Amino acid sequence: MTHSSKLADLQAHYGPRYRWLLLLAVMVGTMASIMSSTIVNVAIPDMTRTFTLGQERAQWVSSGFMAAMTVSMLTTPWLLSRYGYQRTYLGCMLLLMTGGMVGGLAGSFDLVLAARVAEGLAAGVVQPIPAIIIMRAFAPSEQGRASGIFGMGVVLAPALGPSVGGVLVDLFGWRSIFFMVVPLCLASIWLALRYVPDSAPGGGATNREVALDWRGLLLAAVGTLCLLTGMVELHSSGGLHAALLLTSAAIVVVVFLAWQRRLTMRGGEPLMNLTLFTSRPFAMGSMVAFIYGTALFGSTYLLPVYMQLALGLSASFVGFVLLPAGAVLAVTIAVVGRLADRHPTYRLVTFGLALLATSFALMMTVTLDSMIWWLMLWATLGRIGLGFILPSLNLGSLRPLPQVLLSQGASAVNFLRMLGGAIGVSLCGIVLEWRLAVHGDTLAQAASSPARLAAFNETFLMLAAFCVLAMFAAWRIRSDPN
Repeated sequence: MTHSSKLADLQAHYGPRYRWLLLLAVMVGTMASIMSSTIVNVAIPDMTRTFTLGQERAQWVSSGFMAAMTVSMLTTPWLLSRYGYQRTYLGCMLLLMTGGMVGGLAGSFDLVLAARVAEGLAAGVVQPIPAIIIMRAFAPSEQGRASGIFGMGVVLAPALGPSVGGVLVDLFGWRSIFFMVVPLCLASIWLALRYVPDSAPGGGATNREVALDWRGLLLAAVGTLCLLTGMVELHSSGGLHAALLLTSAAIVVVVFLAWQRRLTMRGGEPLMNLTLFTSRPFAMGSMVAFIYGTALFGSTYLLPVYMQLALGLSASFVGFVLLPAGAVLAVTIAVVGRLADRHPTYRLVTFGLALLATSFALMMTVTLDSMIWWLMLWATLGRIGLGFILPSLNLGSLRPLPQVLLSQGASAVNFLRMLGGAIGVSLCGIVLEWRLAVHGDTLAQAASSPARLAAFNETFLMLAAFCVLAMFAAWRIRSDPN
């Protein structure tokens, strides 16, 4: 272990390769946080039987995590300024590991939910950090390559996670899923102690005098919870309660934006600096991130449920079906990362969205009698699309920003992607329940049917439409140094 965690000492000790060691350190922790967000989906049917849950209550295993992760992302710039990279990162890894262990040992669904919220809080703070490091530690000519290598490593977690997770669910039950993050968390803690500096972004000293915009954080939390709860209520208790919650969410968003603007004008440190959105590439990139998040996380929730409850596949077989798609995604990201250093990022993002939309639309061709390799092929096509989007979107959005706004920009674009994701998970559940009712089916029935398949297909078609919508915004991420 090195004698110091100060940035200058680390750079002197490890030389030019230090930036890659730093990237590796944050990559392992991000893998743990992403795995914890997606791997639980394969255990939802088993968990539903254990606690005798309805579809809308089980959905909160994903939605609760997403809500916590979405809100906590906005605190990343403040935490990094006040406590520095290393303390912030180590605290998140300890919280994530504790959440995994508590979730695995929980005897009630409420405790499982509490553990998921704790995991979500940790995952949210961690996820903007790699983008900040790539934009600050790497030269513009290397940022695409660094994003590609980082992205390739990070997608291995959700690619391998469902495969390993499906086998674990079949052998040991859903509890084993929660413990999968523990070894990754331990590895990331060791790497962080060794390679992550204690400095704030930019290499400066931390500033304990920086105040948290707690009013903005409270408004963001209330608005997000009202929005997600309102969407769940849309298909459970009735329209009036849902309408009240969604109206409240809209009002809170307006108040939040007004407060952020006022705080900026007074020279304070807002949770989300609205001057970011005066940059057209950032504003368009944020719009793409929001819509893309809706489609990506909605499908991540929908695909395992579709394969198990519509096609009648086992949890372990679902993991096997998704494995080739995950491997292709990892390779695609590495290749596209290098392309992003030489080609306009908006073209790469637009092309990726087109492939993703096509993949969702082609799901409608799968029937109960289809060969399983068709499903694997369409899933793989979608993952190639993701491979074009993931390394390119952050670069296209963040490159035009001044250095002083990079932390805020990375936090904001990740927040909007996750807000879209949280909405996507709820929206897929709502549309699926609605289309099942229209087709006269319910997931409570054991056997699948063409009617159930039609309901899933119509939900996939909605996701395809979202991707097409995002393509229009993606084409406007121009004025890019490329």
